[in-house]
Amino acid sequence: MLKSLLRFTRPLAPLALLAAALSWTLPARADGLSDLESFLRQARQGRASFTQVVSAPRRDGEAAPRSKTSSGSFEFLRPSRFRFHYLKPFEQLIVADGQTLWLYDADLNQATARRQQEVLGNTPAALIATASDLKGLSALFTLANAPDADGQQWVLATPKSRDGQLQSVRLGFRQGQLATLEMLDSFGQRSVMQFGPLDTQSGFKPGHFAFQPPAGADVLRQ
Repeated sequence: MLKSLLRFTRPLAPLALLAAALSWTLPARADGLSDLESFLRQARQGRASFTQVVSAPRRDGEAAPRSKTSSGSFEFLRPSRFRFHYLKPFEQLIVADGQTLWLYDADLNQATARRQQEVLGNTPAALIATASDLKGLSALFTLANAPDADGQQWVLATPKSRDGQLQSVRLGFRQGQLATLEMLDSFGQRSVMQFGPLDTQSGFKPGHFAFQPPAGADVLRQ
């Protein structure tokens, strides 16, 4: 019986050795948190187009509410600068220059300025544009892997502070690249932002993230 056992096991030994070798060389399966950590550490700057769909919660007995779609471009330079430039259906600009967060409405020719440090804490912008590692984010959000869906690896981020209007954020990564940002506020309104390919190689000219209100604009400082 021993000879029979050896006859059947010896031919399998090379396969076992190969499997052991591959277990050391093959990368571990990606998950949302590892994708997020790589994104924070490696993507020090970037730009991408985006499309955003905002929908209100559906009430009992009511027809499905209409959604609103907008599009534009997103740019960032860690650790403290970013631009969201909404182009359609109307132009709006959100700029963080490192000190001040500017919101500009082109139709109204009105700009609102707030101290960046006071307003960016547990916001989606902190998740994708200003944080540098998971340790910093973990002070503001409870982070957890969410089930894979739509060909993406997901992270669920829940603000630790309950003072704001943000209920939760989900970030989706496709092949290690940020693909989706989904936000749910305390009123049940959902906003889903889909990103195009992220360009992390092109640099920004000095002053790119500065904002100067246009002549004649109303400027509100809060």
